[in-house]
Amino acid sequence: MTRKKVLGLARLFRFELPFAAGVCVVLGSLLALHQFPVISLVVLGFSSVFFISAAALILNDYFDVESDKLNAPGRPIPSGLVTKQEVLILSLIVTLLGMLASALISLPALVTVVLVWLVGFLYNWRLKKARILGNLMVSLSVGMTFIYGGIVVGKPFEPIVWFFALLVALINLGEEVAADSMDAAGDSHARSRSLAVLLGPEQALKISGVIFLLVVAVSFLPVLLGWLDLIYLLPIFLMDVVILYSTKQLLNSKLVDRRKYVRWIYLSGLAALIVIIVMLVWL
Repeated sequence: MTRKKVLGLARLFRFELPFAAGVCVVLGSLLALHQFPVISLVVLGFSSVFFISAAALILNDYFDVESDKLNAPGRPIPSGLVTKQEVLILSLIVTLLGMLASALISLPALVTVVLVWLVGFLYNWRLKKARILGNLMVSLSVGMTFIYGGIVVGKPFEPIVWFFALLVALINLGEEVAADSMDAAGDSHARSRSLAVLLGPEQALKISGVIFLLVVAVSFLPVLLGWLDLIYLLPIFLMDVVILYSTKQLLNSKLVDRRKYVRWIYLSGLAALIVIIVMLVWL
C-alpha cells in the first residue's frame, strides 16, 4: 500500500470530529458520576464512540461522491487517492472496533452504539438528500454522545447530562445548516433538499444564526441551576463570545469565504468542553 493511499484512508477519519465525540462521552461520564470514572471505562467509552463516529464519516465519503466532485474535489475518493471498495472495507473494520469496545462496557452501551451506527448509516444511505431531517438526525446523534457517557458509568438520566446533550445537538444543528449554505451549489446538483437549497443560502444562514443565539441564551443554565460552580462560567463565556462573533460574520453576505466561521464555532465548543473536563478533574 502506497504512502498516498495510507494518507488518503487516514483523511477519511477526519480525526478531530471523532475526537470531539469522544470528548463529549468523557465529559458526559464525568458529569453523570460527579467524579472521574475508572480509567478502563474512560478508554472504552472514548474509543467506542471515536470509532463509530469515524465509521459514519467514512461512509459519508462513500455515499457522497457526486456532490464531493463539486463541493470537495480534493477529498480522497474524487481525487483518486482511494477506491470506493477500500473505503467500504475500512468502514466495516472501524465499525467492528467501535462495537467491540462498547460490548466490553455493557449491553446497554452496545445497544446504544448499534443504534447510533444505524442512524448514521441510514443518513448516509438514504436520508441525506432529505437534508432537514438528516440535519436533525446527525444533531441528535451528536447529543447522544453525552447520554452515552452517562450509560458508560450506569447513570444516563442525570439532568445535567441531558442539558449538555441538548446544547451540543443545537450547536451541531446550527453548524449543519450553516455548512449546507456553503455547499448549496453542489447540493442542488445532487438534488439534496437542504434548507439552503429550499430557501436560499442567506435565509438558511439566518436560521443557523437563530440557533446559535439560542445556544448562547441557554448556555449559562448549568451555573444558574446550581449544577456547576460559578467558575465554570469562564469557558462558557469564552465559547459564547466566539459563537456571537462568528454568527455575526456568517450573516455578513459581503464576505466571500464564511466557511471558517463555522469551524470557529465548532472549535470554541470543543475547547470549552475540554476546559470543563480539566476543571472537573483538578478543582
